[in-house]
Amino acid sequence: MKEAFSGIFNFVYLIAFLLIVSGILLFIVGYAKAFRMKNYIILSIENFEGRESCFSSRSSDDSCSGIISQKAKSLGYAPNITSCPSGFSKASSGLFCYLGLGSKEGSERHKKFRVVTQIDLNIPIFRDIFTKEFFQVTGDTKYMK
Repeated sequence: MKEAFSGIFNFVYLIAFLLIVSGILLFIVGYAKAFRMKNYIILSIENFEGRESCFSSRSSDDSCSGIISQKAKSLGYAPNITSCPSGFSKASSGLFCYLGLGSKEGSERHKKFRVVTQIDLNIPIFRDIFTKEFFQVTGDTKYMK
């Protein structure tokens, strides 16, 4: 009888270990997607020089928001952004939040944006343990004219 209980406990430990490792791997993959998406959004905003088409719902294939949406589909990035951090605005595509940071002193370059993407993680236990900021990736564009 003693061997039967030890076998069950070993099985429970194995299942718990596999769940923890799977959760960590899922988090790493989600973070990599959010990081790549943030970099691509920043690159697109810089290429389009911060035009409103990057943040609006007009998503023709050659517009900034259309290009961002296509990249999100190719990466499999589909976060559920319900709210943005304080002061940030949500892009109409729902893929990211942004904040205009204003001008740099003593320079003709006057636009800079901060972009926040969210890690798409649908594991309730991790979502309950960690804060919302833990699941966000933030980056800034260069100053633009």
